[in-house]
Amino acid sequence: MKSIAISGSLRENVGKRDAKELRYQGKVPAVLYGGKEQYHFSVSATDLKPVIYTPDVHFIDLDVDGKKFQAILQDAQYHPLTDQVRHVDFLELNDSKEVALNIPIKLTGASPGVKSGGKLVQKLRSLRVKALPKNMPQHIEVSLETLEVGSSVRVENVQVENGKVLNNADDTIVSVIMSRALRQAEQEAAKAEGKK
Repeated sequence: MKSIAISGSLRENVGKRDAKELRYQGKVPAVLYGGKEQYHFSVSATDLKPVIYTPDVHFIDLDVDGKKFQAILQDAQYHPLTDQVRHVDFLELNDSKEVALNIPIKLTGASPGVKSGGKLVQKLRSLRVKALPKNMPQHIEVSLETLEVGSSVRVENVQVENGKVLNNADDTIVSVIMSRALRQAEQEAAKAEGKK
């Protein structure tokens, strides 16, 4: 799993006025929990961009006034109009405690069903995986090599080494459906066959 380093400063005052002042300075109020104690601190809004505006999942090496933690981004709150980040929650990682994360799905290979005119439909873009931090995958690969028209890959078909997928086993990840053009071609072929 990739890591991104972010440094922050402990907050002396925790309150609305203090949070407003921090945002005015281009900082975002944050909290780190999951460890022995909670830390309220602030981080630069620009430092958060590679963590928030990406489909990828990263571990975060936090440095809060010299104290180092490994964490994940648990939650982010946004301004309803400007979409600016207003607050972030980090969860401290413990090597012996499992965490659940949304891991992005990466489609690999080419589907024979698509080559013959079918349409690829991806229903899920990520899967909820529970594993120890050291076993957490960067992404989950789903092969399209065997997908014909009318077939699909379900959650139950995906295995995560040393981890457990928490999604419903019956949920469809990706499928190949008959495209309008292919359906039309089949109907025309059937009509031509009927005229003979």
